[in-house]
Amino acid sequence: MDDHGDDFGPWGWEDENNIRRTEEEWTMIAVYVRHAANKLGPQLPLCLPGEPQECGRPAQQHVVAWSAHLKALAHHLIEQSTPSEARGAHAAGPLYQRRLAELRTSTALTHSAH
Repeated sequence: MDDHGDDFGPWGWEDENNIRRTEEEWTMIAVYVRHAANKLGPQLPLCLPGEPQECGRPAQQHVVAWSAHLKALAHHLIEQSTPSEARGAHAAGPLYQRRLAELRTSTALTHSAH
């Protein structure tokens, strides 16, 4: 997968609504996301800074692009695993939204404590 979301435009001009992390922290998260995605689908490239296929993009961009890839893999897995279209729609809709709300609340509480 060479799609890093470059079709949205150049990386780095936006600076809103994101958590501040070092490049090393972003790299570690990108490695974790890639590992999870590689367990479920086609292998993502070793293209982070310092890796054999280094592409020159920042680690944060990899986190965003590879998280989108992981989300697509998860959605596809729901579609393939559901016993009915209605149950799949529930998992991809209301259940997903509840889980997302829980994660957002948890993240907000974690960051407000610091």
